[in-house]
Amino acid sequence: MHRPLTLRDVSAASGVSEMTVSRVLRNRGDVSDSTREKVLEAAKSLGYVPNQIAGSLASQQVNLVAVIVPSLSNMVFPEVLTGINQVLEESPLQPVFGVTDYLPEKEERVLYEMLSWRPSGVIIAGIEHSEAANAMLTNAGIPVVEIMDTDGRPVDNVVGISHRQAGLEMARAILKQGYQRIGFMGTKMPLDHRARKRFEGLTEGLAKAGIEIEERDFYSGGSALAKGREMTQAMLERNPDLDFLYYSNDMIGAGGLLYLLDQGIDVPGQIGLAGFNGVELLQGLPRELATMDACRLEIGQAAAKIILDQSQPDAERIPQKVVLAPKISYGDTLRRKRVV
Repeated sequence: MHRPLTLRDVSAASGVSEMTVSRVLRNRGDVSDSTREKVLEAAKSLGYVPNQIAGSLASQQVNLVAVIVPSLSNMVFPEVLTGINQVLEESPLQPVFGVTDYLPEKEERVLYEMLSWRPSGVIIAGIEHSEAANAMLTNAGIPVVEIMDTDGRPVDNVVGISHRQAGLEMARAILKQGYQRIGFMGTKMPLDHRARKRFEGLTEGLAKAGIEIEERDFYSGGSALAKGREMTQAMLERNPDLDFLYYSNDMIGAGGLLYLLDQGIDVPGQIGLAGFNGVELLQGLPRELATMDACRLEIGQAAAKIILDQSQPDAERIPQKVVLAPKISYGDTLRRKRVV
């Protein structure tokens, strides 16, 4: 665990006095453009974030937990936030939320503002961040938990699933049921790193059986039933011989299912389908979509527990890695082999 950075660190890195550093970071006083640029560059490279709370506050921290996620419109993250809140609601800690829209530069801004209030911990989605964001997290001096993904090198603590393994397991299930002509639909990459890793796992698993994905389509913007219908129609018009469609999330998968049923196509006999996330809202569909649970509630609970434990006075801050194991739900759209 790194100690929190101070004005003295920025002063040493930029070669100007602490008073001048303070003026630049508070945007007060006359400072030359060259000096200002030198100070800001040093602060950014170090990952220094100014302290917004009163200097007389003894602990120099407040009972807030910064929770940073890419989206609240995506049904995945509200359940994560529920898990976090369940653990923290009986404690003095209060979660505050920031949204990045999957944009690295926005993540930097949100993280900068939240750290400036000296929270007791940070929970942040993903383990891929910009250099500046990584520096801020590394030098925050408080417990940090990266969530949702475990494929990579975390800054501190990490809680999630292996998305590569999830894609690999879905490939095995698809092949086991006899499907061979496969199409993939998902969010535009590489902004959604977790969807990218599932795609990589899927292609790896299929390649081991000598099968390549025949069609793929990527979109930007929010996940919606209408988007799934539109993409499925376009893909099957291009390649009507596909016998399985894998979607990077349940919402577009559900849209695809509704389109196929409207067209009178036999699901899963003629075409099998699967999504990802295990969204409960979609359980009222005419057919239950095959999917994989992303352990969202458990991820939120485990992350909050780490923050709660490590923010205690004199707590031993040993980085933890919690890897959860999602399970495939075959539903009605991933054909099972008959037992003879």
